[in-house]
Amino acid sequence: MTRVFDDLQLGSIELFCLAAETGSFTAAANQAGVTPAAVSRSVARLEERLGVRLFVRTTRQMRLTEGGRGYYEHCRQALTQLIDAEREVSGAQAVPAGLLRISLPTPYAHYRLLPRLPQFRQRYPQVRIDVHVSNRNIDFAEEGYDLAIRGRAPADSRLVARRLEEAELVVVATPDYLRRAGVPATPDDLLGHECIQFELPSTGRTTTWSFQVGGRLVEMQTSGSYTCLEDFLATATLVKNGAGLMQAYRFTVQQELESGQLVEVLGDYGGTSRPFMLIYPHARHVPLRVRAMIDFLLQGEAG
Repeated sequence: MTRVFDDLQLGSIELFCLAAETGSFTAAANQAGVTPAAVSRSVARLEERLGVRLFVRTTRQMRLTEGGRGYYEHCRQALTQLIDAEREVSGAQAVPAGLLRISLPTPYAHYRLLPRLPQFRQRYPQVRIDVHVSNRNIDFAEEGYDLAIRGRAPADSRLVARRLEEAELVVVATPDYLRRAGVPATPDDLLGHECIQFELPSTGRTTTWSFQVGGRLVEMQTSGSYTCLEDFLATATLVKNGAGLMQAYRFTVQQELESGQLVEVLGDYGGTSRPFMLIYPHARHVPLRVRAMIDFLLQGEAG
C-alpha cells in the first residue's frame, strides 16, 4: 500500500476534528494541549491540500463550510474506526466507550428510548450519545450514524434490520370532539370526519389508516384539514386539543386514554399494528458501544 498521509497530516486531521466539534480553535487547542496557532496552521495545511475552505470564520463565530461538514463526517468516522481497531487489538476496550450516533423517529424517541437513555448511560458511562430525532431516512455512510430505528425494513441489502416491536394502532379523539361530530361506528364513517394527517418524509404521502374488517387487513386513506409534516407528535397535540380524530400508536396516547382526556373509537376494527425496526450496516467488527446499544434495545430494556 502506498503511503498517503504523513504524521503531520494525520495530526492535522485530528486537530481539525476537534475544532469542528468544539467550534473554536482555542477550545480545540486546550483539549489537545497545543496552541491555537498550531490548530490554525493544521487547518490551513488541510485547506491547502484539499483546495477548499473548511471553516467560515468571523470575529463572532466559526462554522464549517458545506465541504468542511462532509469532510468532518468522513474524518470523524475514520478516526473512530482507528481508535476501535487499536482498542480491539490491544484489548483496551474491555468496556463500551466512545461516541454512538443513533437516528430515531419522534414517537419511538420520546416514548421509548429517550426516557431510558439515562439507564443505558449509567451502565456504560464511557459512551457518549448523539441522538438524531427525525422521521426522514438517513444515509449511514454519508452521515456517519451507527444505528437507526425506522418503521419498515430497508431494501438495501447492506443493512441489517431487526424487529424491535409491533406497535398497536388506535383511533382516538377528545370527548368534546365526539360530542360535536358524533362517534364513528365503522371505518367508512371516517369519510365524514376530520382526520388528522401525517405526511411521511420518505414518500411525501400521507399515511393510511389500518383496520381489521371481516378478518382481513384494510388500509384506508382518510382526509382532513390538518396535515403534519416531519414531527409525528404534532398530530398528538392537535388531537388532544379537539382538532379531530387520529390513528396513533397506543403507547403514545395510553396515559391520555387512562385519564379520559382521549377516547378510543372503532375498537371493534382495531388490533392492527406497525413494526419498529432496528437498522445498522453489515460489518465484520461492530464496536462494543454499538453492540451494547443493540443488545439493550433487542432485550426490550428500552421499551
